[in-house]
Amino acid sequence: MDFSEKLQQLRKQKQMTQEQLAECLYVSRTAISKWESGVSQS
Repeated sequence: MDFSEKLQQLRKQKQMTQEQLAECLYVSRTAISKWESGVSQS
């Protein structure tokens, strides 16, 4: 399981939206979306 799959799995287990996770991590929702799709992992 790579980072993008693990991130999405854990977020869904916590019943969080991408927006909610982004707020917790102080990043944009777009960043979360890119991380989960594997477009960008930095």
